[in-house]
Amino acid sequence: MAIKPEELLRAIAGARGNAICVPTMTTSPAWRTIAPDDLSIGCVGFMGGASSLGLGLALAMPERRVVVFDGDGSLLMQLGSLATIAGAAPRNLTHLIFKNGVYHTSGAQDIPGGLTVDFVQMAKGAGYRKAYAITDFDDFKRRLPSMFSDEGPLLVELHTGLADKTPMTDRGGQPFHQQVESLQRKLHKTG
Repeated sequence: MAIKPEELLRAIAGARGNAICVPTMTTSPAWRTIAPDDLSIGCVGFMGGASSLGLGLALAMPERRVVVFDGDGSLLMQLGSLATIAGAAPRNLTHLIFKNGVYHTSGAQDIPGGLTVDFVQMAKGAGYRKAYAITDFDDFKRRLPSMFSDEGPLLVELHTGLADKTPMTDRGGQPFHQQVESLQRKLHKTG
């Protein structure tokens, strides 16, 4: 049975410490509710951009962990980002792929390759330091601390079901420029 994305996000919220999080697409509505005041910047509206946005943050703030909540459909839109991330080799980047086999945000159409797409092999082939898949919530909980401490770039393919809400069914949040300003203010306060 697939893991509920919201269950994963609640566990991440409890373990993230001062990490900057980059939720995208179907993780965004739940993350806004689960961690409304965290250090995050959502990547909705530019499908496939979360990994590149996360890379930029990781390079700009090497002393802080950056965690990207990517979708399988989103990553397929920008597969080249895997090689770019691996080439930059940010030690502080954790790239979580919420794999459900569909473009959930736009109507749950199958992604090319569906569930057979192997992002772990792609990440390893691109040169990520570490990549593995998780299909069980107990395994996720056991490995969660290392996702925030292992040297990156680290990719974890999380086999999930569909989220309860999507950005299309749960409008909200702030425009991107306001998120950037908010994150900058929070980072200046926390140093």
